[in-house]
Amino acid sequence: QVQLVESGGGLGHTGGSLRLSCAASGRTFSRKTMGWFRQTPGKEREFVAAINWSDGRTYYADSVKGRFTISRDNAKNTVYLQMNSLKPEDTAVYYCAADYAPNRVVISTLPLSYDYWGQGTQVTVSS
Repeated sequence: QVQLVESGGGLGHTGGSLRLSCAASGRTFSRKTMGWFRQTPGKEREFVAAINWSDGRTYYADSVKGRFTISRDNAKNTVYLQMNSLKPEDTAVYYCAADYAPNRVVISTLPLSYDYWGQGTQVTVSS
């Protein structure tokens, strides 16, 4: 059993910054990857960023590359998404996810690859 809880969402402004946090509890020792996804009404869930828990390798969607940074705090079992240079199109519900696939060797951008999900946190970016 794994629980993921996001926090840090809210109202941002174009060009501003927000930092999202995802705290993990429960069975966390075997996780492979922690990722962030986002979703807007009528659209499928979209990959944003992910980090390999073991070696810290990161991967970003082209839409956020250079603006967002994913990081982890091993001691706190927490992953962060630092969102800089916000744009209105960043508005979405952001979800934290954990990939526990035992044979996963690379970061996946597919939602189906992730086993646990947080409840989501709304991010709204005003013009």
